[in-house]
Amino acid sequence: MTTNSIRLDQALIERATIMAKALNRTPPKQIEHWAKIGEMMEDNPDLPYEFVRQVIIAKAERDAGKLEAYEFG
Repeated sequence: MTTNSIRLDQALIERATIMAKALNRTPPKQIEHWAKIGEMMEDNPDLPYEFVRQVIIAKAERDAGKLEAYEFG
C-alpha cells in the first residue's frame, strides 16, 4: 500500500486519536474508517448509518472467511 503525507486539522487528529484508542485502532486507521463510511454514505444517501455499519462488518467477516451459506425456505 502506498502512503502519502497530508495536512489535517489538529482537532480532527485529536478526535481520531481518542476514538482510535477506544476502538483499538491507530489514528490513521480511524481516519481511514471515517473516510470509508463517509464515502459509502455519499454514494448511498438513502441508506441509514446502521445499514452501512453492518455492510462493513459483513465484508470484514467475509474477508476473514467467517460467513455461512444462507438456505432459503
